[in-house]
Amino acid sequence: MSDNCGDSCASKVPVVDPQYRRILVIALLVNLAMFIVELIAGSAAGSSALLADALDFLGDAANYGISLYVLGHALVWRARASLLKGATMGVFGLWVLYATVERLLAGQVPEASTMGVVGFLALLSNVGVAWMLFHYRTGDSNMQSVWICSRNDAIGNIAVMCAAGGVWLTASAWPDVVVALGMAMLAISGSVQIVRAALHELREEKGIA
Repeated sequence: MSDNCGDSCASKVPVVDPQYRRILVIALLVNLAMFIVELIAGSAAGSSALLADALDFLGDAANYGISLYVLGHALVWRARASLLKGATMGVFGLWVLYATVERLLAGQVPEASTMGVVGFLALLSNVGVAWMLFHYRTGDSNMQSVWICSRNDAIGNIAVMCAAGGVWLTASAWPDVVVALGMAMLAISGSVQIVRAALHELREEKGIA
């Protein structure tokens, strides 16, 4: 009976691009390493932006891990994985909003030099990952979610470096706070985009079935 399956089966279980798999493995390792670096540096420097970026690296490592797991699975499973990742991004954004307000009320001014150096290292890491994934940015919702996370990270790292310069110039926590809030909104926006794409794919899959 499997011989009569034809094109419908092929459309449900895609052929996995070996190059894409290798890129995801590299991205997973890079993000785990940068999570540890930024967690330590953010705590030491008292920077909400760095801590937000550290958690973003952790979330992305999970994102890449899930993406690796569902490679080659049917569309419905890839869409469900995208729903999970989209929801996780939304929760991350809300957590950053809370943590930023908490640090603002505490009145702590972060260490600008640490923010700048670590932010630049993170930028190099994320630009490299985003560059590798650029070719795969228009795939299914799972591929889109991976690209969106990588793109947001590169944007966030540029913002962290700008915040470091602002903190150094003003001796105030406000640049750090503004960037952290912007990163939170970027995560929430990306979450909505991913969830919408995944729900659309699930509806289409049910229509086909």
